Amino acid sequence: MAVATTSRTTIAWRIVPVVALLALAATWGRDIPIVVVVVVAVILAASVIAAVHHAEVVAHRVGEPFGSLVLAVAVTVIEVSLIVTLMLSGGDEASTLARETVFAAVMITVNGILGLSLLLGARSFGTVRFNAEGTGGALATVATLATVCLVLPTVTRGEPGPEFTAGQLVFAAVASLALYLAFVVTQTVRHRDFFLPVSRDGKPLTEQDHAEPPTTREATISLVFLLVSLVAVVGLAKVESPAIEEGVLAAGLPVSFVGVVIALLVLLPETIAAANAARRNRIQTSLNLAMGSAMASIGLTIPTLAVASIWISTPLQLGLGATQIVLLAITVVVGVLTVVPGRATRLQGTVHLTLFAAFLFLAISP
Repeated sequence: MAVATTSRTTIAWRIVPVVALLALAATWGRDIPIVVVVVVAVILAASVIAAVHHAEVVAHRVGEPFGSLVLAVAVTVIEVSLIVTLMLSGGDEASTLARETVFAAVMITVNGILGLSLLLGARSFGTVRFNAEGTGGALATVATLATVCLVLPTVTRGEPGPEFTAGQLVFAAVASLALYLAFVVTQTVRHRDFFLPVSRDGKPLTEQDHAEPPTTREATISLVFLLVSLVAVVGLAKVESPAIEEGVLAAGLPVSFVGVVIALLVLLPETIAAANAARRNRIQTSLNLAMGSAMASIGLTIPTLAVASIWISTPLQLGLGATQIVLLAITVVVGVLTVVPGRATRLQGTVHLTLFAAFLFLAISP
């Protein structure tokens, strides 16, 4: 009976992405009534859960830190596609879309996902432990990427407003991609042990400490359905975006909050995956997901937008405002204090979630 139940569950998670793609094909580029909007929202939620399921299968097969990297890169690649699509169709009003979405991704990952993971883990296991060397290096990379790509455009003087000149944008793109690739090599080749989950005594756990991984065939099938699910998630989010924008405007919220809502939708699979890992006392996996997603959101987005700006006439305003810079600065400081000890309690999780709540509140009421 257990085998039959598992088989039915597996089939269900393979059906959901197909249904989502069909829904995407049926609704793309059309004005849809409110009833269809609700149905699409339900399918979108199911697609998110399906993406998490297939990501966990792939992660179990390839092990850490490769599993976290697969989901982080997959989500970010499609997030970049969504940003470019919206910029192409949004006109001058979309000039700050990349900035709002990327900054939202950093706040969601470094404060929201990280804080939620620490709180869930500490609630179940008391003090949670992770590898300070790997996580600290990841946080330093995130801070550097965010400063180069999101803070410097505000203070440079080559262009009026929070924009890079063409030469500055090329430098930021090359530096971002080089730094991201250097981190990936460190995480997966040179110092892979820095990013493995650790036991209660701080020793890295090996793959033998877990249940039997899925076969290569099962993992390959899940990888295909993961990509299909992610395409469906971002596509359906784009379909829902007009309704989201209308709802945001009807609520009297700033238009920039649309980017925050879309970032929340796109990062929902990683949020659920990180929370599931934290409940299993796999905090390092949760932190790999959070930091990896933040890095990929900047390190892949900015180079892609630099290339896309050749064909996109919309100005690319990347520089953060004063309030956002303050939030980024306190996030980095708090992140350092959280990471350095290599262990955390509910307090650290609560602090990061408070910063995330402050970001959401100020995005709603700037």
